[in-house]
Amino acid sequence: MVVIRLSRGGAKARPFFNIVVADKRVRRDGRFIERIGFYNPIAAGGEEGLRIAHDRLNYWVGVGAQTSPTVDRLIKQAGKPAA
Repeated sequence: MVVIRLSRGGAKARPFFNIVVADKRVRRDGRFIERIGFYNPIAAGGEEGLRIAHDRLNYWVGVGAQTSPTVDRLIKQAGKPAA
């Protein structure tokens, strides 16, 4: 099964997450199929904290990929694209 989930990066105590499409059997930070966005929970000031490529997200969900609960929450937080 293909899932859309977070992959952790960044330094100790400074998390940064990539939103990736990956096989469910692969470890969290391992091989992935495609990177479709990022989430920076400690973004400050004018930094961008969340970006999701909605066209790629819609494609992967359309072909059967499941989203993790956290990614579901982030999608709702990002809202729908303007176009």
